[in-house]
Amino acid sequence: MDISKLSDFNTIAQHGGFSAASRASGIPKTTLSRRLSELEQELGVRLIERGTRALRLTEEGQLLRNRTAHLIDELAEVGEEVAGHAGRPRGKLRISVPGLFAHTALGRIVAEFIAAYPDVTVEVSVDDRFVDPITEEFDIVVRANPDTDTDLVGQCFLRDDLVFAAPPQLSIPETDGMTVPAVMIAAGREAAEWTIDAGNERRTVRPRTVLRCSSMLLVYNAVLAGAGVAVIPRWLAEPDFRTGALANWGIVPGRRVDAWALHTSRHLTSPKVTAFVAKMVAAYDSAARGEATFLARLARRPFER
Repeated sequence: MDISKLSDFNTIAQHGGFSAASRASGIPKTTLSRRLSELEQELGVRLIERGTRALRLTEEGQLLRNRTAHLIDELAEVGEEVAGHAGRPRGKLRISVPGLFAHTALGRIVAEFIAAYPDVTVEVSVDDRFVDPITEEFDIVVRANPDTDTDLVGQCFLRDDLVFAAPPQLSIPETDGMTVPAVMIAAGREAAEWTIDAGNERRTVRPRTVLRCSSMLLVYNAVLAGAGVAVIPRWLAEPDFRTGALANWGIVPGRRVDAWALHTSRHLTSPKVTAFVAKMVAAYDSAARGEATFLARLARRPFER
């Protein structure tokens, strides 16, 4: 497949027509049209339906764009680096993050990033579902405890315990099997019993769900307001444990939070992706050294299948 023709196809698809693609690329419309026809003949399929006023990608054209747009961008960035542009981060960086990270530390991290790299425009989408970065065109996907069989790569920027956080007026029962009011995350598993690792001993309690929330941040705020006990990441509750606003009953044995910044590229990672992942790791590393208001234990290793 001719890379130049593939690049022209993506330019036409991106700008929605030959005229706009010609203005953006400086390539004559007739040349773009000819190269698109040659690519369609080479592949044996029609990629774009030509209308009188607009163009529309065929199913095959949409598939080709989804699978190649990032590759073309990466090749362009590599070409610029080889040509002497030093691989400076530039362009648009699209990031998908869950609500918990979006509404806590991410604003500061993004602000510092765009100050350091003014040629990058960041677009953040807040979504707790696991998006497909290829079909939905995200450069980075931030997720906690991703599936181990994912084809994505990246770095773990936060590793932490899950803890039982409770309002200070609610004491941990001294007898096993007692019932406690519980604030639950909607996506979590129902548990007939909770085991609490309190350091020198383990306790068991029976959670009675009084509130279910789709957002971990809402769970946290409900516990702060006295609704009940909840399982939340330690880093989120640590400042409140220090001030006494929340009581730490103990950790959840055998469960942890591993937060990852994931992306699709294994060998041709773009400079903007590399720079942002490094910023994420550095931000939580600073927190672990006590330079922020929350604590975190970090791991730095490639995501392995």
